[in-house]
Amino acid sequence: MKVRFDSSLALVLLCLSSAAGAAGGGGMSTPSISVPESPHVQATDAYNQGVRGVKRAADLEADAARQGDAGRKARLEKKARDAYSGALRKFERATELVPTLHEAWNYVGFTNRKLGRYADALAAYDRALALAPGYAQSIEYRGHACLGLDRLEDAKVAYLALFAGHRELAASLLAGMRQWVSTRRSTPGALDQEAVEIFAAWVSERSAIAGQTASLTRAGAAAAWH
Repeated sequence: MKVRFDSSLALVLLCLSSAAGAAGGGGMSTPSISVPESPHVQATDAYNQGVRGVKRAADLEADAARQGDAGRKARLEKKARDAYSGALRKFERATELVPTLHEAWNYVGFTNRKLGRYADALAAYDRALALAPGYAQSIEYRGHACLGLDRLEDAKVAYLALFAGHRELAASLLAGMRQWVSTRRSTPGALDQEAVEIFAAWVSERSAIAGQTASLTRAGAAAAWH
């Protein structure tokens, strides 16, 4: 699954830094006064550190997937998990400082999910969506967490919610569904094979619909002219 990063808080931090630089430029120097940073500035900093940690973890995961040596692969996977754990702590710190930051709650969910903590991930996504109803990234990520818990109907609802207006995110979730089907066909887990095949048929049907309607989206129409 492709990882997407929300840069809105990073931009806030950039603006704050620029403003501080402008205020300090030119004129006679004055004694510096230590002013405690506001909770929002501290939360923004923690969030940005968390985003950097997620990017590092994603790079380590990609590197691990390319490895042929089992030992090196395992070491890289452990480093990726450690990076996700570190990022999770940063996002949790951001939500402690400013509990209304839905972007931070979204990544609390994301990092928990990458660590296999699906119930905790769902709780965090629910917080994000309570603060920002319709936040598409949380809807998609929540769908992936539902797959991890075999909550197939909830995953379907997430996909359908994304399909009309967020095709890229819907496609990412659909790819996760196809991967789930492939995994469960060999390792059904708590579900019986009939339930797996019923879901597989639904995924196949939605894949066909997505392919047939791709040209109706702006991206698909633009591609058709090239």
